[in-house]
Amino acid sequence: MKPLVAVLLLALASGCTVIPGSHIPSGQSSWYSTDDESSVDLEEQVDIYAITPKLLASQFAAEDVQPKLNEQLELEIQGYDYVVNRGDVLNITVWDHPELTIPQGSDRSPSEAGNWVHSDGSIFYPYVGEVQVAGLKVTEIREILRERLSEYIQSPQVDVTVAAFRSKRVYITGEVQKPGTLPITNVPLTLLEAVSRAGGLTEFADWTDVTLTRNGNTTRYSLRELYKQGDTRQNILLRPNDIVHVARNDAAKVFVLGEVVEPKSINFGRSDITLADALTEAGGFAQATADASGVFVVRKAPEGSGKVANVYQLNARNATALVLADQFKLQPRDIVYVTAAPIARWNRLIAQILPTAQAIYFFARAEDEVTNN
Repeated sequence: MKPLVAVLLLALASGCTVIPGSHIPSGQSSWYSTDDESSVDLEEQVDIYAITPKLLASQFAAEDVQPKLNEQLELEIQGYDYVVNRGDVLNITVWDHPELTIPQGSDRSPSEAGNWVHSDGSIFYPYVGEVQVAGLKVTEIREILRERLSEYIQSPQVDVTVAAFRSKRVYITGEVQKPGTLPITNVPLTLLEAVSRAGGLTEFADWTDVTLTRNGNTTRYSLRELYKQGDTRQNILLRPNDIVHVARNDAAKVFVLGEVVEPKSINFGRSDITLADALTEAGGFAQATADASGVFVVRKAPEGSGKVANVYQLNARNATALVLADQFKLQPRDIVYVTAAPIARWNRLIAQILPTAQAIYFFARAEDEVTNN
């Protein structure tokens, strides 16, 4: 029996290192690096916060949900004017002179009957001849035609419109109902309007991750802040050849691990996920093994903070504390971990060393029998 006692004492001395599975200790000031087994000050690696009403109050206070006006966008829309380019079709009307106006009829649409802007940027018009129109606004084209026609017609009244917008477009890809191209017209096209004209977002769209690529530079926007909080700073006036991409929500998920009924990952949808939502999706605590006082949320620390992670702990030993869990909002890539109760960890230790102890016991007994015989 002496070897058995020795094994048990050794297990008690090094139980934390042989218990299967991971565990988040509470009340310890250090953890251990698997690289060199040297002790590292926990406070230098993570920030630890208790989930309390005070913490939640500060979280809500940090969320400014007041609508924000994008003054730059408003100025750009007010000053917007379409510029004609190659491929556009113009519709030119000279009042009281039907011979100068191409008849449309029921079989010809304005785009078919209009004046096409050729590859050299010009159009041809009776009496006037060739006119360079690429890079000009319709008001400027109208003035040129009026001035040249005045040599043949007294006080001509000229009207110029764009019958077909074919020279400029934007591209919208990703998780929208109708990806493809959208024309740039005389009506300003914003990011929000482009998504709407593409049929809106799909079920798998990550509305917090919409990227705009322009001239080789990529900028990220959040339709969530635009839709839910009225932050029009997330909206922008689109320009020719812009590429709008709506990402999938595959990466926008949280992970629920530890002593829960069904450890799993949970994708973000259109609404927020709270800590209570995540625990419920995972089936709740594993009643036989979970330590309700050790519900942790591990979150990557902000860039430049010098920390590895921020850890938030909820003590749900009193079930009423789960009200706090229903108010604590999770972020994508958060890890929810429910640690094991001490008795469960002890049982796992015993279950691990018991087969070895039994083998030693029977081996020693067999050895004694051989000696006695």
